[in-house]
Amino acid sequence: MVQVNMLEAKSNLSALVKQLEDGVEDSVVIARNNVPVAVIISYNSDQARQRIGIAKGLKLVADDWDPNENDNEVAQLFGVR
Repeated sequence: MVQVNMLEAKSNLSALVKQLEDGVEDSVVIARNNVPVAVIISYNSDQARQRIGIAKGLKLVADDWDPNENDNEVAQLFGVR
């Protein structure tokens, strides 16, 4: 972790991001008047991908669910039968 003041962060943003990309730093704390106000961390795309398929393998429909159970009622509402 490195702490930089706002002016230094503005002037050296590309270099600070490069340090995060290269793993030199794990985070950059941005301070205003030496008081920390924000943190920049590297983006880990593996964490973002882990959410996809979160329900894989889970039962999404009850065992006794009948998809045709309400066909007649729906057809009547729409004037089909």
